[in-house]
Amino acid sequence: MSKAWQHPYVNVFKHFKIEEWKKSTKEGDVTTFMDKTLKCTVYRIRGPVPASNYILLPKTSTQSLGLTGRYLYLLFKPIPEKHFVVHLDVATEDGQVIRVSFSNLFKEFKSTATWLQFPFLCGAAKGSVYESTARTARQDLVGPAPASVRWICLMMDLQYLLSMYLNRRYSHLKSIKLCASMLLKNLFTSDLLIDPGLTFIEAKQAGAVMQGSGPMPREMCFPVPKGGSWHDLYDYIRFPSDGGKMPFDSIQKGQATAGPTHSNVVRELPRNVNLSKPVQDRVSLIQQITSPKPRPRRRAPLLAASVPELPPVSSVSQSRSLHDSWQAEALESDRKEDPGASGDSVALLTADDGGIHVFAHRDEEISVHRHKSSTEETVCTRVTGPVSLPAKKVAEHTKLQPDPILKLNRIIGFGGCTTKCTLWTKTGTAVVYPCHAVIVSMDIASGQQRFFIGHTDKVSALTFNGNCTLLASAQTGNLSVVRVWNYQKGSCLSLFKTHTHSVSSLSFSYSGGVLCGVGKDNHGKTMVVVWNTLKANKGGEVVVMAKAHTDVDIQTMKIAFFDDTRMVSCGRDNIRLWRVRSGSLRSCPVNLAEYHAVEFTDVAFEQGHFADREPEDRTLFACSKSGHILEIDYMSVSIKNVRRLLPSQQKHSQRREKQTFSTGLGIAINSISISSAFCATGSDDGYLRLWPLDFSTVFLEAEHEGPVSLVNIGPEGAHVLAATSTGNLGYLDVSSRAYSTLMRSHTDTVQGFSIDGIRRNIVTVSLDNSVRVWDIDSMQQLFDFISEDTPCAVAFHPVQQVFACGFSSGLVRVFNIASSSLLAEHKQHRGQVIGLAFSPDGENMYSAGSLGSLALYNSVEEDHHILRVLGNVVARGSERSPEALTVSSDSRSLAFVGPAEYTVTVMDARSLDELMRIDVSILDLLSTSLDSAVKVCFAPVATGHLLVTTSSNKILWMNTKSGRLIREIPNAHKHVCSSVSVTDDARFLLTAGDKAVKVWDYHMKHDINFQVFIGHSQPVQQVTFTPDQLGVVTAGDAVYIWDFLANPHEPQASRDVPAPAPAVTQSPFKSVSVGDPELHLSRALLSNGMPREAVPVPSSSSPPCLDISVIEQAGQGFFSLCEEVEGSALGSSSAGAARGSFLRVTVPPSSRERGKPSLQNELDLLGDDVLHEEEEEQEEEREKTLVRPDAYKHFTPRFRTSALAQDAVAPPAGEESLRLKAVIGYNGNGRGNMVWNPDTGLFAYSCGSVVVLEDLHAGSQKHWVGHTEEISTLAVTNDAQTVASASGGSDGTCSLICIWNVKDGSRRSTISYHKGAVQAMTYSRDDFFLLSAGDYRDPAIALWSTNSYQLLTSVRLAEPIHDLSFNPASASQLACVGSGGVMFCLIEQQGKDARLKVHKAPVPGELGEVELTALCYSADSILYTGTNSGRVCAWDSHTSRCFMTWEADEGEIGVLLCRGNRVMSGSNTNRIRLWAVAAVQGMRHQSSGDRSSSVLLEHEMLLDGTVVSAAFDDVMDMGIVGTTTGTLWYINWEENTSIRLISGHKNKVNDVAFSPDEGHFATCAQDGSVRVWAAPSMELVVQFQVLNQGCLCMAWSPASPSQEHSDSKRVAAGYSDGTLRVFSILTSEMELKLHPHPVAVTAIQYSADGQVVLSGGKDGLMAVSSPRTGMTIRIISDHKGASISCIQCTKKQYNEFGLEGSEMWLAASSDRRVSIWAADWMKDKCELIDWLSFPAPALDDEESDPLPPSLAAFSPSEPGVVLYVGYGMEREITFYSLHQKRIIRKIALSHWATCLSLSPRGQLITVGCNERLIKLIKSRNGKFQDFTAHSDVVHVCRFTPSGKLLFTSAYNEILLWEVRGL
Repeated sequence: MSKAWQHPYVNVFKHFKIEEWKKSTKEGDVTTFMDKTLKCTVYRIRGPVPASNYILLPKTSTQSLGLTGRYLYLLFKPIPEKHFVVHLDVATEDGQVIRVSFSNLFKEFKSTATWLQFPFLCGAAKGSVYESTARTARQDLVGPAPASVRWICLMMDLQYLLSMYLNRRYSHLKSIKLCASMLLKNLFTSDLLIDPGLTFIEAKQAGAVMQGSGPMPREMCFPVPKGGSWHDLYDYIRFPSDGGKMPFDSIQKGQATAGPTHSNVVRELPRNVNLSKPVQDRVSLIQQITSPKPRPRRRAPLLAASVPELPPVSSVSQSRSLHDSWQAEALESDRKEDPGASGDSVALLTADDGGIHVFAHRDEEISVHRHKSSTEETVCTRVTGPVSLPAKKVAEHTKLQPDPILKLNRIIGFGGCTTKCTLWTKTGTAVVYPCHAVIVSMDIASGQQRFFIGHTDKVSALTFNGNCTLLASAQTGNLSVVRVWNYQKGSCLSLFKTHTHSVSSLSFSYSGGVLCGVGKDNHGKTMVVVWNTLKANKGGEVVVMAKAHTDVDIQTMKIAFFDDTRMVSCGRDNIRLWRVRSGSLRSCPVNLAEYHAVEFTDVAFEQGHFADREPEDRTLFACSKSGHILEIDYMSVSIKNVRRLLPSQQKHSQRREKQTFSTGLGIAINSISISSAFCATGSDDGYLRLWPLDFSTVFLEAEHEGPVSLVNIGPEGAHVLAATSTGNLGYLDVSSRAYSTLMRSHTDTVQGFSIDGIRRNIVTVSLDNSVRVWDIDSMQQLFDFISEDTPCAVAFHPVQQVFACGFSSGLVRVFNIASSSLLAEHKQHRGQVIGLAFSPDGENMYSAGSLGSLALYNSVEEDHHILRVLGNVVARGSERSPEALTVSSDSRSLAFVGPAEYTVTVMDARSLDELMRIDVSILDLLSTSLDSAVKVCFAPVATGHLLVTTSSNKILWMNTKSGRLIREIPNAHKHVCSSVSVTDDARFLLTAGDKAVKVWDYHMKHDINFQVFIGHSQPVQQVTFTPDQLGVVTAGDAVYIWDFLANPHEPQASRDVPAPAPAVTQSPFKSVSVGDPELHLSRALLSNGMPREAVPVPSSSSPPCLDISVIEQAGQGFFSLCEEVEGSALGSSSAGAARGSFLRVTVPPSSRERGKPSLQNELDLLGDDVLHEEEEEQEEEREKTLVRPDAYKHFTPRFRTSALAQDAVAPPAGEESLRLKAVIGYNGNGRGNMVWNPDTGLFAYSCGSVVVLEDLHAGSQKHWVGHTEEISTLAVTNDAQTVASASGGSDGTCSLICIWNVKDGSRRSTISYHKGAVQAMTYSRDDFFLLSAGDYRDPAIALWSTNSYQLLTSVRLAEPIHDLSFNPASASQLACVGSGGVMFCLIEQQGKDARLKVHKAPVPGELGEVELTALCYSADSILYTGTNSGRVCAWDSHTSRCFMTWEADEGEIGVLLCRGNRVMSGSNTNRIRLWAVAAVQGMRHQSSGDRSSSVLLEHEMLLDGTVVSAAFDDVMDMGIVGTTTGTLWYINWEENTSIRLISGHKNKVNDVAFSPDEGHFATCAQDGSVRVWAAPSMELVVQFQVLNQGCLCMAWSPASPSQEHSDSKRVAAGYSDGTLRVFSILTSEMELKLHPHPVAVTAIQYSADGQVVLSGGKDGLMAVSSPRTGMTIRIISDHKGASISCIQCTKKQYNEFGLEGSEMWLAASSDRRVSIWAADWMKDKCELIDWLSFPAPALDDEESDPLPPSLAAFSPSEPGVVLYVGYGMEREITFYSLHQKRIIRKIALSHWATCLSLSPRGQLITVGCNERLIKLIKSRNGKFQDFTAHSDVVHVCRFTPSGKLLFTSAYNEILLWEVRGL
């Protein structure tokens, strides 16, 4: 958009002639009057409703002002005591329109992605009472303007607004709407910073014009009396303001000054400054790294192999170099802004790769605007991101080879959007036609195809220039673009957007300099555009010559070959002649007389050149739907002759009479083509006809299967091309009268296909109701079968020339191709056939229906008779068609999705007996939605893999024998993966998703494991490798045949040789065996700070222990502090324990004394044979397991990927540096994991692996730590002196039951029996026995003696058990309930031996198929049981008979308690109910039945979650109930009250923050909750809940002497939707909501003074925001592309590091980079101090485990030192000195760190580990202690501000530790 005419300013009212109201509009009460103050005419806009009284520029919304000036100046005066509104529509460079509104109606600033709303604060006249009031209150008047309001000159910096608030680049001002009530003088735009109080004389003397500033134009000036001051009479408001007044996001008068400052100018001349040492270093690096490097396909870490010597650079020289670079930037900026310069922001990247072109926007810097003070000096550099030193040798990253691995060879298809644009080349040897989104050039002799790929939607128009060197193409859709191609090279010369959508016609001029296109605009109106394409062939831009809107219909439009400026068009009811003249496009109609109502379809010019005639003196031919052909004299624009094509009236024997032109009903003619010798027409009756030019008779014709949509006479008239609307393309040889078919095509989506590898045929089925057989090599159609029923699935017999086809009606037909006969027809499915497959041995055939049926056929016999049919086994629905079934390559197994969409079933392929069922919905327990299976595919049998694609876009590798998940690929495609195929050698995987096809390395052993291929314009329905493995076939809109370019199969002998185990760590959290110990030693190098000659690959060890090995380091420049011999710290030697354990501390020497790095000792590793044996045993064990019952009552351990470290170093007793002080939360995932005895006051519950004893009166806690896994249940003896706790086993071990002595808290005994988790436990009434039950994996009950806790007896049951209980009336009677009903058991004792007799009682038939989930005994031996359907049954325990039932709830009952004549029930409907059952005792001798009227509901309460545990007193008056939300409630039935006793998080806790006074702390969780707790009592104070979002990070506002006490009572939290929310603790309200990030906020921190909030996003962008106004002050993009993992702020000396400011902050990102900054937020300064990059080896993509986070922190005990820990060459903590610019110390770690915290006092460091460890380390000498109290990964650890307490968290377990020192 040109700017020259808009300089220096644009008077908007004058330019648009507002007084005429032609280019603008007014509405409502808009008048003019003479203003006495300004002494001129002004506009007055009044009215009660602003939206109904306004001035709008321009007149309509489709027009644009096009004003490019950066500053908008509005001269207006608000009407006193009234409101006004102004709307500005501003366009960005990317085409987005942003509305900027300001008004004194608005009370606060609001923003969205497309709208900014600013409150306008009206100022009062100088000296008035209003001004005094406002000054006293330090704010202007909010609301209507005061009576003394003055005229205002408002300046708005539009460029700054868009950049600061929305991070967009300003383009131009589109429209302005000025609404009531205001007085308006004028408005103007300019790139100059105008000072209204500056006169021209003063400006000339000051030279301000040369610096981008100037005085007010005379026609805009306000009158000022002689000797007066402009600022005394009027108000000048600049927005954004440069003053210090808050808030910044309101429009108000600035500080009282003599005039506005001129610091914020367009371009500021650089000045020499003294550069600090960090800046000098950065500039030196920038000067060295000047040559651009190609951007890799996958971002890899850059590793510094050597540090180049940098010559000393003085500050002056640096300043000059910066000065020169800035001047170059200014010149470059001027060149870009010059309207005469070519090019724009889109760079065209061309490549000779088959026509695939990529258009990439140039990287733009984010503008950061500052309000500068007069004393501020700013150093500017071009560093916009981290700079890495060049490495001598960088790790090579492998990728899938060859690249590309696919090459498009052939496409079977034609048309798509249109069949009316097929072209001849100049030589007549090839034709060019569209096939959906691909343009195909086919040689008519050989059939070889060439492709032009780049369109993203169906091609709608094609055209050649005269010599066929340029090809233009357009695509349909709203994003319609035109491409200009070099036909010979196949490269795209230019791509440009059209002003229309759905371009229907294109025409090139003969010279190729003009291109004409026809389409529709946004309102559906026909639009014609003419482009100048002269420069396209030379890489220049294509510009619009002219364009015009028209109301007439245009079917086609052609440029005259004799004149580039003349065109002709035709359509419904019109033929028009067009001409471009003087930049405008004009047309005149042909007088059609009586043919004015005819629909014309095509036009053609008479060919040839005539010496005796003018070029334009020729005939124009037009054809129509009515059969008319008009001959029009082009010069006179008159009709010369009219003919009409009619059907023959009669037929002679063996011969049909030729059509003639006469009267009657005509045959529609769709296309006409003229040569110098004859004419060709194509019509709806399917005939191509050749006529002489006088149309006297037909001399040649060819009949087609469908209407002929296009005819095109080739060069020299030798061939005539014809296309039909049914997808056929062919040509007629005029001399030989032979017709050749070039291509046939389906006319609708290809649903599926199958390949005959022996005969190289392919059969396809389509929605056009046809089944077609093709030859793969020639692309010729061999057979077609048309059906009234839609074919849905097809499969070729593996040997015979037979294929089967399934239809939408449920029919399955078998065809013999050789005999073209129907062999069999079966109707076994009621719905659509969604799957059809033959077994590879050809013996069986399978079909699946959309309503769940599955059929097995005998394909050996011709009739393919049915062997077996199953119902409701396949998942219902048609979305898995046509590949719902897959058969293994050995013909033994059949797999499909079903019976539910969440399960995959594997059957015996010969009998359809079920072998295995896999539930894919439970594989990702952290997901909030159930995952469903989409497609299944067997890999070759040798792999033992079954591939499953899911609705969450994953690909799963499952073990075909055990169903175990082996591997998964998340986000395989952007959309659901619709088809999967594997090569026979299991080397490559082929997938399709939406319109893309991907080829993968099957074993995922590369860094980049896939390649993506595009070309389809519709979703790909099916993909497969050809049987010979040399090709790939994909189908959707058409059939694409690709060459597969991978290397042929390796020899079998070479493949059988086992490869050595790689030394690359597949996962940072898993140990992998290493085959070669020497290789392991050579790569396990210690980090000494020196550059490495090669990138070392970390070895894997089991266990990885770096803290206790002796390393000989003599002469190596290292020293080790207090290292012990391996095993000493783990042994039982008291002497060793007394000395303590130490981590290795390495101190790198200076650069002059660096030696070679030392080697680590080799650790013992597990052999591959041992691992394989363990895997086989686990698989055998899993095959024996049962399916988890459908009952929430049954305990399911929370999914964990961590395992407890086996090398933890426990501190000596009495010398622990950490003491567990409190546990926050209750494990709502347990079942019966809370006990309470009202007589003794015992109250115990579990949280993770800890048993918590809490004194309800004192609020104190005791903790029993002995488990390593999640505790599932608790049991207490009747005397409340002993508690039993149970947890599952780890690493295949049996479960653990701990017996605790309540009195002293000692662990009395540990017992183990059950192989899975323990479902339930209970003590007998006399406390002689303990009974335990295993979960569904080991459904057994075990009886233990409480004297010695020896196992007395055990019984293994057939069905899972949910609950059990002893009969209180008899110590030898008990009962348990489960999937099989009620089991009544009797203990028989003979001396010390005992055995259990079990009697099973069936469930009453009227209950149906239910699970019995809970039970309890009454004192009179009545057993009550609950079901998962909500009913309660009453049983006579003497007769084992159910004598009554009643409906107690709508959901599953998980808890039952009986006390006296009361029964309490708890269910998954969150209800607890109290029932009166006194009448039940009298009914036990009557017949069974539903007599619920005898049971009365006394009370009911609704809690916050599913009830999982309960304990009540003897009379059922009061008790405690636990729910799945992690809450324990005190229940009082008498008072009908519920009080929250214990509260915790249900979901993962992501962060912890503390108040400065440590009186409170806050936690945030994945469920979007923020909870604030009182620190002394650990009680919940307030909870803030945000629905459907996760809260990922949080920070507490700091305390500052300048702030009020209430300012430190705020919490800022970051959420997964990119928002920040500020909560007030005092008011319990959300104070502010900000949205500075488009992605999840991953880190947040207040500045040290609390003035700003720093936040980091998942995309690497960091935002600096004001917590008071919500304005985003600054965006920092240095870490862009890598998620921000942590941000920390601290204080520093004002001029420390040579930089101003008293604050320093750092940020670390997931790419192992740390940036350290100095900031002075009050002066809006933020400068980079240092940038750290830490190297790391490449990862094998075989494992998808996440990397350890990159974490950094300032050392509180060593100023200027930064600590870093993360994934790297070693497990270590790195100490980096900002003063010395080097690593000063390292501490080795035994495990990767998952969290980091530094104590504010002392030298203590805490790290959490994936192995559930908390490691407390002393930073000086490496002394450490390990603590294991968590049951999962420790992902949060935080010291309190005083350092006296430490918080740690694992998932939802929060532990508070007292720090004693180390």
